Amino acid sequence: MKTKLLSLLFIFLSGTILAQGVVKGRIFNPVNNEPVAFANVLILETELGAISDEDGNYEIQNVPPGLYNIRASFVGYKTVTKYEIQVSQAKAIQLDFELQEDASELSEVVVSSEFTRSEETPLSVRRLNTNEIERYPGGNRDISRVIQSLPGVASTASFRNDILIRGGAPNENKFFIDEIEVPVINHFATQGSSGGPVGILNVNLIKNVDVITGGFPANRMNSLSSFFEFELKEGRRDEMFTQLTVGASELTLSNEGPIGDKTTYLFSARRSYLQGLFRLLGLPFLPTFNDFQVKTTTKLNDKTELTFLGVGAIDNFVLNQDIPDDETEEERENRLYLLGVLPIQEQWNYATGLKLKRFRENGFWTFVLSRNMLNNRSFKYANNDESSEDNLIFDYLSQESENKFRAENSIFGTGYTLKYGVNYEYSRYLIENFDRATLSSTGQVIDISSISNFNSYGAFISGSKTFDGERLLLTGGIRMDGSDFGRTAQNPLNQISPRISVSYQLKPNLFATANAGIYYQRPPYTVLGFRNNEGELINQQNDVRFIRNNQLIAGIELLQPEKNRRFTAEAFYKRYSNYPSSVLNGISLANLGADFGVIGNEAVISNSDGRAYGIEFLAQQRLFNDFYGIAALTLVRSEFTNPNTEGFIPSSWDNRIILSLTAGKRFKKNWEIGARWRYLGGTPYTPFDVEESALISNWDLRNQGILDFTQINGERLPAFHQLDLRVDKKYYFKNWNLNWYFDIQNAYNFQAQQAPLLVPERDDAGDLVVNPNDPSRYQLKLIENTAGNILPTIGLIIEF
Repeated sequence: MKTKLLSLLFIFLSGTILAQGVVKGRIFNPVNNEPVAFANVLILETELGAISDEDGNYEIQNVPPGLYNIRASFVGYKTVTKYEIQVSQAKAIQLDFELQEDASELSEVVVSSEFTRSEETPLSVRRLNTNEIERYPGGNRDISRVIQSLPGVASTASFRNDILIRGGAPNENKFFIDEIEVPVINHFATQGSSGGPVGILNVNLIKNVDVITGGFPANRMNSLSSFFEFELKEGRRDEMFTQLTVGASELTLSNEGPIGDKTTYLFSARRSYLQGLFRLLGLPFLPTFNDFQVKTTTKLNDKTELTFLGVGAIDNFVLNQDIPDDETEEERENRLYLLGVLPIQEQWNYATGLKLKRFRENGFWTFVLSRNMLNNRSFKYANNDESSEDNLIFDYLSQESENKFRAENSIFGTGYTLKYGVNYEYSRYLIENFDRATLSSTGQVIDISSISNFNSYGAFISGSKTFDGERLLLTGGIRMDGSDFGRTAQNPLNQISPRISVSYQLKPNLFATANAGIYYQRPPYTVLGFRNNEGELINQQNDVRFIRNNQLIAGIELLQPEKNRRFTAEAFYKRYSNYPSSVLNGISLANLGADFGVIGNEAVISNSDGRAYGIEFLAQQRLFNDFYGIAALTLVRSEFTNPNTEGFIPSSWDNRIILSLTAGKRFKKNWEIGARWRYLGGTPYTPFDVEESALISNWDLRNQGILDFTQINGERLPAFHQLDLRVDKKYYFKNWNLNWYFDIQNAYNFQAQQAPLLVPERDDAGDLVVNPNDPSRYQLKLIENTAGNILPTIGLIIEF
């Protein structure tokens, strides 16, 4: 009996069940949605393959479980390779291919792959697929962390997901999912910015993501540093499929399948139990988050496709006032400081949208109708005593809602493309703000309740044309945008955005690229809807403007598709103007956004300028001979002007050097290990005004120090570096799959220096000590502030 049990256990753990997998899907022309019949589909480095039928459908049977690169090709069409496709025996793999017609007359055209460069964005584009996102060391299946491996991308050294692209602020990025804009992709988002500690999007649903850091297409608007184009999978057309993921901080359920003959769906829901872990660790704050995603795709007929998307999140942030038994003096000071400054926060957001795509022989129309909303409330009582309203320091509630419509026509001809379109947006901003602290030095109290409405509009036209047998590609476009939030902004002719890109094929695998463009971004609603105590839209009276960014980019790209390799080098220069700066503090808002709270809820003037410039290098090896890796190096300078300073000074995002090294290796029996090492140069920070902070009237009201904005970014932190490790093991069974992983973030426990904390000294009873030489002030001191702990994570992924 014991021998039989051991045999069964061996079979279970070895994952060597001999049943085979199936790969099937559809091959079609993305221009007109017509099937590509008799195309060849080949699983590389095997003898397995198939030919599509008259409807473009194919099926490959008896595929051993594993990870494969799969290629589709047909005469007169550009070859496409899909990388790292995970085949199992639990369910057939649904893998569709989009094959575009090839007008080239050259015999030495590069074989297309996932490194293929879009005609609209021939430079500054990086793509990550599902497997790269899932296995990323230290990423914890969070796309916002995974993209930190790419060149030009920095982040803060804390636990947040702020995305800093080429020296730009975290609010300069825009996110699209299946061409529908989703403003918030992180939990506990900083209003007026884009960061947060945890991503909302479930990697189980993501097909791939393109990160565009320059040379933006003309049909994208309202961003200065990057666009993220997420493409979700299409739900299974044959049967239901479920994935259950248990991680260190959350439980995730994903499900997909057909709804009738014409509709498929994807669904995901996640619930965190992070608050329980934080309570066990004795941390002074307890976050809870929930999120959901849903997508349906309906083939109304052969030429019409309707997509519905829904994304949402509910976040709560409360304080933990329990005192840990083994607390040190330093930990006590940090805990009391955080309890004194952190607010209680309640936030929820959602984005929904419909996309209708109508194909014809030479192109398609795309219509997008969407709505999104952010509800953000936070409040704080002195000493966290809610027994009396007299203790209320601030109570902030705001809502941002947007209703958007966009129509685009895409026309494809021999050697050229043409696109044009229009967009309109109606938005509503509500704010109820009671604040004793912000203007404490003046004795004023902010007490505002108002609603503002805005109309924004735009149009674009763009095109691309190939010459010299597709060696030379020229891409150009122009768009203009307007909005009624200010006198200058309401005239679209003041926001004309021309752009042009050129790409030349020097050799079959070598390209030279360049781009020049002007881009505009609307200031955040916190700026547009701010009212003073008299109820005036003071920033509109100050004629707040669209933020402008002029960009120049030049680069070179070497592809080695036969080995799945890519090498790029790009130099960039960005020149900002019309950036809002704070009237109260005299600091450019470009320096804000990497912390919890609200950015821009104050009077501003559009008078700050900036510049960011540098060079970045990328070496990328997709899975080849069971090895993969990414090496990215960026040398960057980021500087802005401020009313309180003369000339350009380093911005809060001036890392100087960003280095990321990621590598992994697959072994037999479905074992995989990976590692990532990151190095970020230290960023500047603004020191405290100790004398002003120490005033009893200020400290009692604010419970935190006041920054000395006459020394904006006058100090610099040491460099940050971190090693992350990951081990994966997969098992394939007849009707289900099992994947467990072990992830270690910050493996050697590096303690990242952050700006020091200013805290009051306390006596033995815990009371604040008054300065004996100045009874109007407390006695304050600076204490070291570090971030960094070894964070091990064990996760299970079950698919059935």
